[in-house]
Amino acid sequence: MKLMVTYLKKYRLISVLAPLFKMAEAFLELLVPLVVRDIIDVGIGNRDASFVVRCTVQLAVMALLGLAFSLTAQYFSARAAVGFSADLRAQMFRHVSSFSYAKIDKMGASALLTRLTSDTELAQNGVNLTLRLLLRSPFVVFGAVIMSFTVDVKSALIPAAAVPVLGAVIAGVMLFTMPLYKKVQTKLDAVLGHVREALSGVRVIRAFSKEQAHTAAFAEKNDALFSVSFFAGRISSLLNPVTYILINIATIVLIWTGALRVQSGILTQGAVVALYNYMAQILVELIKLVNLAVTISRALAGAKRIESVLAEETDMAFPEVGAQPDFSAPAVEFVHADLKYGENADLSLRDISFAAAGGSLGVIGATGSGKSSLVDLIPRFYDVTSGEVKLFGHNVKEYSADMLQRLVAVVPQKAVLFSGTLRDNLRWGNENASDEEMLRALQTAQAFSFVNEKGEGLDLPIEQGGRNLSGGQKQRIAVARALVKNAPILILDDSGSALDAATEKAMRAALGEVGAKLVVTVSQRTGSVAGCDDILVLEDGALTARGRHEALLSRSPAYAFIYRCEEGGDGVV
Repeated sequence: MKLMVTYLKKYRLISVLAPLFKMAEAFLELLVPLVVRDIIDVGIGNRDASFVVRCTVQLAVMALLGLAFSLTAQYFSARAAVGFSADLRAQMFRHVSSFSYAKIDKMGASALLTRLTSDTELAQNGVNLTLRLLLRSPFVVFGAVIMSFTVDVKSALIPAAAVPVLGAVIAGVMLFTMPLYKKVQTKLDAVLGHVREALSGVRVIRAFSKEQAHTAAFAEKNDALFSVSFFAGRISSLLNPVTYILINIATIVLIWTGALRVQSGILTQGAVVALYNYMAQILVELIKLVNLAVTISRALAGAKRIESVLAEETDMAFPEVGAQPDFSAPAVEFVHADLKYGENADLSLRDISFAAAGGSLGVIGATGSGKSSLVDLIPRFYDVTSGEVKLFGHNVKEYSADMLQRLVAVVPQKAVLFSGTLRDNLRWGNENASDEEMLRALQTAQAFSFVNEKGEGLDLPIEQGGRNLSGGQKQRIAVARALVKNAPILILDDSGSALDAATEKAMRAALGEVGAKLVVTVSQRTGSVAGCDDILVLEDGALTARGRHEALLSRSPAYAFIYRCEEGGDGVV
């Protein structure tokens, strides 16, 4: 919780003012039974109408002041809670954005999404209710007990005995339900993960008629969430009836003893009404405390999950002032590089060593051979398990994050576009790029023709994820975005998989004229890499052959097999 409290420091003043105004309202509320007692005993008892009017006006003024105090407290608490959650969510997003691919893979995208949304909202509600009620409700409860003693000591022993019993019940339920609500959020992670997977792969699911299987799997996870939520809710729901039973028993005893004491002449009727009002105040505030206990239990469970993310150290540190590239050195060099995803995983890359001075480099291999893993090490999406990766004479770990991003432009396997315009998406590569540079990049990526046909040019609207474009169009725009960056190393990770052979060939020819020192092309097709100056052949994470297309056909059985499966590839022999 210490970590969470730090995000409230910015709202320290209003976080103090909110409960203070609530306590001021509570103080006025505690005075009301005494005024009512005087109205009954003095005003009505003595038939003094003017006294009754004065007391009524006093109650009205107290009500207006209480309303003003309450509204002010509500405003301050809401502002602090919303500001707290906004800052917390922003910090979490920045922190998660600094994670390496390996860290995100380990924690899971759906779990991180739950932390940013559901858990943060739970924490916000907890802060809001805590500022409003955590001090006010106990203040009213104990204040009502103390004020009861000023009315009648013997009768006040009844609420004084009831309060600790109720407090023990509330504390017991909180301690029992806190781990349950943490389990609820974990089950929610599983449901969200399944939904995310189903929505992203809905076409595949329908293509294989697996709707029923996925629905059944969702139902299983949803039932697990329901069972835990229902059990936690059932335990929490015990608080209200138990509280009502105990308070009503205490109220019955209070009225019974009060009636006897009135009959004996020890108490006045107004005093009994005042005692009953104090008991009613205790009842109302304890019900609020019950609801607050449930909310705080859920908020604490969410807060612990948020803290677990914030406590995760960024596993990829970059120097603030890093090395400067030596462009006379090889553009990329691997020195006995190994890579595995997770401590207990097998090696995905084994003892990779090569140097590429410049020109064009092809990387080919069967599915799962480690092609994407290899090129992901170049921009330092992952760190090598052992060995090193060098760019322009320096280990990638010696470069600052900004320098590394300027040196490498990547087109990932899955073309991801963002909502906005075509211009907005292209400027991700270079925010200062001119229209001429962007149009030139579109021409190189073979995207200019279809953009021109749509008639909106660089103002072409792009929907979220680029869903208003075809797969090939998205890939070409992704390539253009990387070209706008004008980095010395350009990585194309199977970026022509959705293109026809003619378009891909035209794009490869155009890419040969760009100013990049090294163009790395990853593909499963020999036709995509046949024209490269150098080709790496990967098998099960190992570099088994290297050379040009013609040489590999005779020296690499794996490369020759891929070529034969394509029935002559693109015709190059």
